[in-house]
Amino acid sequence: MTVTKTTVLVLDSAEPELLARFYAELLGATTGPAPGDGELLLVTGRTGVVVGIRRDPGHVPPSWPLPEGSQQAHLCILVEERSLDEAEREAVALGARPVAAEDDGSLSGSRTVLRRYADPAGHAFALAAVRAAPAAGSSAG
Repeated sequence: MTVTKTTVLVLDSAEPELLARFYAELLGATTGPAPGDGELLLVTGRTGVVVGIRRDPGHVPPSWPLPEGSQQAHLCILVEERSLDEAEREAVALGARPVAAEDDGSLSGSRTVLRRYADPAGHAFALAAVRAAPAAGSSAG
């Protein structure tokens, strides 16, 4: 029998409270300490934990995107395509830094269906358009 487990992607940050607030506001989630671990903050959405943020006083932002075009681990936030521009405005207003947007011409009246950002601590994430509202549990991946 398999033991029940939960996985969560944990990001390091010199200022974990600020980064946890960024993701909580961006995803319409809440944030709070992990049970029994005062150094880990959990960002929790309607379907459970989305991401964890751990304090690292010596955190150095990752180099992304790399010139060679290789990808690093990153959050992919799925957004209904008609809401992509609004989601981008929200992300930037909360402190996201645009990194790249691929113009594939597939979204009429918009420059792209995939937009890449760095969060306030420099971690990579993307807003990706989907044709229908994202299913519960698929806000990060």
